[in-house]
Amino acid sequence: MDREEIIRRITLSRTRANLSARALSQMADLNDGYISRLESKKDFLPSMDSFLEIISACKVSPEEFFYYDMDMYAKDKQIIEMLKICSREKKDIVLAILKLC
Repeated sequence: MDREEIIRRITLSRTRANLSARALSQMADLNDGYISRLESKKDFLPSMDSFLEIISACKVSPEEFFYYDMDMYAKDKQIIEMLKICSREKKDIVLAILKLC
């Protein structure tokens, strides 16, 4: 994942959390203009500590943030949770159906 994608996902996480850039900066205990600069200038990346504070304030887990498709994370996770309780036979059926896609 490159710098632009990380910044795009931070912006996406912030907007999904209905936070302004200033509000997110404050919630993550960063300088008031930190998120605005990060999103507009795209000339730096946050430190690991700042990154974790940012996504935590947006209520996004690292797993969700780095998932290959953030938009499908919740649905994919729900499917995986449902499959955990299925028998081997039912999993084979599901797999056969998915191969038709």
